Amino acid sequence: MVILGAGPAGLVLGNLLLASGVDCVILERATRTQVQARSRAGFLAANTVRILDRHGLAEGLHRRGREHTTCEFRTEDGRFRLDYGSLGRGERHTVYPQHELVTDLLTQYLNTGGRVRFGTEALTVRGADDARPSVTVREADGRTGSWQGRYVVGCDGRHGAARRSLPPGAVRRHRLDHGISWLGLLAEAPPSLDAVGYAVHHRGFAGHMARTPEVTRYYLQCERGTSPDAMSDGRIWDELALRMRAEDYGPLRRGRIVDRTVVDLESDVLEPLRHGALFLAGDAASLLSPSAAKGANLAVLEAEILARALIDDLCHGSPEGLAGYSQRCLAHIWRAQEFSQWMVRLLHGAPGPDGESVFHDSLRRSRLASLSTSRSCQDWFADHYVGV
Repeated sequence: MVILGAGPAGLVLGNLLLASGVDCVILERATRTQVQARSRAGFLAANTVRILDRHGLAEGLHRRGREHTTCEFRTEDGRFRLDYGSLGRGERHTVYPQHELVTDLLTQYLNTGGRVRFGTEALTVRGADDARPSVTVREADGRTGSWQGRYVVGCDGRHGAARRSLPPGAVRRHRLDHGISWLGLLAEAPPSLDAVGYAVHHRGFAGHMARTPEVTRYYLQCERGTSPDAMSDGRIWDELALRMRAEDYGPLRRGRIVDRTVVDLESDVLEPLRHGALFLAGDAASLLSPSAAKGANLAVLEAEILARALIDDLCHGSPEGLAGYSQRCLAHIWRAQEFSQWMVRLLHGAPGPDGESVFHDSLRRSRLASLSTSRSCQDWFADHYVGV
């Protein structure tokens, strides 16, 4: 078994296969240091924690993670808070930075005999219609090599070799560009509020997400094409304070900004998630806007579904799970996409002619009013916000 990519999907899949005696290798283009330093999302859904618990992969998050149940909306009509942990099914997030989860999964995989080839770039997948597909790679020393397996699983993202290797017409790609960009920021600063903060402002969205007691993730809506270095730290903090209405609700705790990246909010889905012996999982299968914090949670869910199907096929001669893998995962993916789209519309004004923008802004204000006052709307939000 050849797995492309050492992110959450690839590492969960590798751990589960290895525990069942299925030989596998993970090919990862980055170094181990780079893999363990990738700054990504950090909100794990309750179902994700259950999956990791089920397979003995949750020790680190139980020791160092923190339960989280509250979000706060700040708008032109005031602010309101939702304790979503007491709404709907009453499920909670666990805040655990993704690089720490990846480190845990990687350590477990290597300690139990798993193989990872770091610095190995997958170039193309060949023979997906054959019994023994192969992956052509560029090794760390620059030489070209090849790996073969009964199956290849692409967990290498939207620009990885797995997607690039799909022949024309093999899958359908559904794509939506939301026309919105965020400047993603990581600050060496304690959280400024004890909740996830969503600020809706006429100058654009601003977001606050705690990562650790010392580090906070912020988002700042920006113009498409903005350079990550276009604004000074001071200007960024001033803009965050303005949009989050710090003058009304309390100052932000400032610190050094250590990471900046511009994210264009896009969504896409590939159907089906299989071509012959090549399977897709994680960001290689679908991409969501970060507004709903679903990406890593979907990746872990897909990895468990695929691991069970592969084990049934390879160890017990039962291919039914592999035949149904794509359909099962796509049901979860489209639900997540629908909620992600709802969140995008909730948090942002609509670009377009003035009359159209006013109409959409009025709808957005109505949605926020319903979310602040309607228990049925709040229960729906809670279940979809935490659920996968």
